[in-house]
Amino acid sequence: MTALKSESCQYIFFILQQKYTLLNKQEIISHVSTLLQEIPTSMEIVKDDNKREQRFHYLAKYMVEKAIEKDALIISENQRGIAILFRTSSQDKNFWKDLVQDLKLALNVTGIRKGLKALKTQKYVKDQRPKEGEYLYCWFWGILPDSRGSDDAKTAYEMKNKFYALSKATQLPIYAESRIRRISIAYQRYGFELFNEWDHPSGDKMYFLRYFPPPKES
Repeated sequence: MTALKSESCQYIFFILQQKYTLLNKQEIISHVSTLLQEIPTSMEIVKDDNKREQRFHYLAKYMVEKAIEKDALIISENQRGIAILFRTSSQDKNFWKDLVQDLKLALNVTGIRKGLKALKTQKYVKDQRPKEGEYLYCWFWGILPDSRGSDDAKTAYEMKNKFYALSKATQLPIYAESRIRRISIAYQRYGFELFNEWDHPSGDKMYFLRYFPPPKES
């Protein structure tokens, strides 16, 4: 168990080194804000008014700060791929803290009406994750537009390897979901299993995926 924790800590330290030497926090937030404007779920929940750009920035700031707090930020070597991979469980929650954050998001990002609508769909999404034990949850994964094309596959492959290294080191499965079919196909190409499809209230199909790591060599 000690060896497992040591290996996991070394990997987290590598991630921490990356995020502070390759990009500063404001650049990461700016990149995440750009990527959020392509994702159906974030496009749907962010209030559509004259402060829309500011609202995306606030959401990105919230996500990046949460990732830093939880040591969950992963950045590709070319700095164009960003992911947030949480280590969590169904019991990992702080009700009052999350409530305050949800209220702040409602005021600064979604508006009350869209916020309540998002909470309803989130209940089904959360119910697809494990009810017991820890797991890794891919909350966000994106590659900036200027690195797509031939570099896209290379960056995605590199980040996938980092996901799998952490999954193997911790012996925890990875869970993810997407409303974009090509993203779902990419996950499956990299070894994820599609275990559920859901007709999202928006009319989209939502794809739920998971990956189980191979056992560690003895």
